[in-house]
Amino acid sequence: MDKALGLIETVGFATAVTALDAASKAADVNLIGVEKVIGVDKAVSVTIQFAGEVAAVQAAVDAGVEAGNRVGKIVSGHVIPRPHDEVDKLIEQFSKNLNEKKQKEEQKANGTKEKNKK
Repeated sequence: MDKALGLIETVGFATAVTALDAASKAADVNLIGVEKVIGVDKAVSVTIQFAGEVAAVQAAVDAGVEAGNRVGKIVSGHVIPRPHDEVDKLIEQFSKNLNEKKQKEEQKANGTKEKNKK
């Protein structure tokens, strides 16, 4: 992979959204995944994953960590520049999970619209 993988792990959803907003505004990166886990620091951990050029991902992680720390707690922020090809499989899974979640939400929204029409 010629690009980089950026990860920001937060405690709480609001912190994750704030970090993602700052990261997205700071550089040209693409969100490729979001993982929620219960148990980090006995709270809900949200990890956002994004990809882009190495310098852009580094700038995004730095901005996201800084913004997230103003709102809540950042557990970690990390950049993997030019990850090994095997990591591409993980990135593809992140993207697949995110796309499947979007499709389910769209189907649910469309189902709600159809019920409201009747």
